[in-house]
Amino acid sequence: MSPCPATRLLPSTDAEDIVALARDFAANELTPRVAQAEAAGAFPRDVFRRLGALGLLGMPYPEEVGGAGLPYEVYLQVLEEIAGAWASVGVGLSVHVMACYPLATFGTDEQRERWLPELLGGELLGGYCLSEADAGSDPGAMRTRAERTPDGYRISGSKAWVTHGGDADFYTLFARTSEERSRGISCFLVAGDADGLNPQAPEHKMGLTGSTTATLDYDGVQVDGDRLVGDEGAGLSIALQALDSGRLGIAAVAVGLAQSSLDHAVRYAQERETFGRPIIEHQGLGFLLADMAAAVASARAVTLDAARLRDRGLPFGQQASIAKLVATDAAMKVTTDAVQVLGGYGYTKEFPVERHMREAKVMQIFEGTNQIQRMVIARGLARGA
Repeated sequence: MSPCPATRLLPSTDAEDIVALARDFAANELTPRVAQAEAAGAFPRDVFRRLGALGLLGMPYPEEVGGAGLPYEVYLQVLEEIAGAWASVGVGLSVHVMACYPLATFGTDEQRERWLPELLGGELLGGYCLSEADAGSDPGAMRTRAERTPDGYRISGSKAWVTHGGDADFYTLFARTSEERSRGISCFLVAGDADGLNPQAPEHKMGLTGSTTATLDYDGVQVDGDRLVGDEGAGLSIALQALDSGRLGIAAVAVGLAQSSLDHAVRYAQERETFGRPIIEHQGLGFLLADMAAAVASARAVTLDAARLRDRGLPFGQQASIAKLVATDAAMKVTTDAVQVLGGYGYTKEFPVERHMREAKVMQIFEGTNQIQRMVIARGLARGA
């Protein structure tokens, strides 16, 4: 039992049941594996099949395409539970759901019927190919090209920092189809085993070592015309819409990670004694833990506020950037403070808080750096958004 469990106001008994299912899955199937898998850098492909079988990969998508039709606020709280046990899996779940967004939202009925059931059911695993070495925070500067051929398109270029790179069964790829900056990018579905698609060696990262991150080289990859998602030239708009939702996923992962670190810190502070009493009763540690709890609760509140706007069909991009900024900064602070609470033990691999601190850092970087989020928020304020 968590010493300071999250207080959740869920909209239905079905929502309560699925969050409880995710919590049990995390405790019984993820927590026993995480330390060994992260130490070995082992990608848990089987876990995503289990998530699909449990109905957790299609939560925010309609039932008619194989999803569960759940509100985003429920999906994000499930994501919290998963990420709190194993952040690499939480990030992978968020990326997979984001990779499905263009197909589910902009695909034709035929495209959705062909691919979504296997994607949402866990038989296929997705990746998201947007960033490039020289076009990360500025996707409009991408150089990967898709040239028309008699049968479709030929794609050439490289995509960097691809989660599940080399392990995914399909990639949502964004490539340039004309020289226009904002209307010159299109969205494609590319099979993971396509001829000419060559993953480079995975990156050696300081955290999330159970999640493969790699550069993908597209060397004249031929795709059929029916793998174009949405209109030609609409890809940048599609990508940015997907990122708004994806940022909420990363915010939820950060909240789950911070909650887990808080739980470990409180448990340790209750058990560890000095000067004849538990260290949690000493004001210096007690106030630090109180600040950690406040940071977690605040991050959760702002994330769910943005999700509820999304669920009601209201503009939420500004709030998504705020949630991503607040939640990931909170995760960095809370995980660092958890190491401090545990003292020397916190700096060892005997406890997971050192891993949490390493994992939290990248959350301030991917899905748009927190500097970019501040730019997005400031521009929204300037527009009166």
